Amino acid sequence: MLTDLTLTGFAAELASDSPAPGGGSVSAAAGSMAAGLVAMVCKLSVGKAELEEREPVLRDAQAACDKLRASLLAAVDMDTDAYLGVVDAFRMPKGTDEEKAARAAQIQVAIRTAADVPLATAESCLKVLKQAETVAVGFNTAAASDLGVALQMAASGVAGGVLNVEINVPSLKDAVAQHDLLAAAAAISAETAGIMERVWPAVQEHVRAG
Repeated sequence: MLTDLTLTGFAAELASDSPAPGGGSVSAAAGSMAAGLVAMVCKLSVGKAELEEREPVLRDAQAACDKLRASLLAAVDMDTDAYLGVVDAFRMPKGTDEEKAARAAQIQVAIRTAADVPLATAESCLKVLKQAETVAVGFNTAAASDLGVALQMAASGVAGGVLNVEINVPSLKDAVAQHDLLAAAAAISAETAGIMERVWPAVQEHVRAG
């Protein structure tokens, strides 16, 4: 499993001539790290006298991010597996009409999976952003740079997930599926942009204030 590799090993896999792992797995990894950072900011904020009233919210955000971190880590391998599923489908035999039909059907199934997995990654990264927005209302501002990095990493995870949806959609023959996937991706992107527009300037102010 990719997630069992060291960071050095994972980076080496990315740098190899193999097309997988690729951008989808990196997007999931970015989201997982973002979730970890938000959880850390929560832990650094709990126990501060001035944030006592915020503790229930911060603890909830930490718990949510712990779950998101785990699910996004799992998506690192799921994305690569989805790509390999497409490769396997294209390698199916096509000597007879029956084989051609089975191959064509499996290709469509595999491509749909290859679009669904990064869409789920983007959705999870958006959830991390929502938790970060909740935390940003009141937290230990000594960790403002960490929260800022979390925002950027989660937003990158969304963008990467969406890109991997968009590159697979044209290969789908189901027009309804194409529409639904692109609409969902666009909605996630729009909500992400809204969160970043609201939260990023405030976090920057905390960072610059020291």
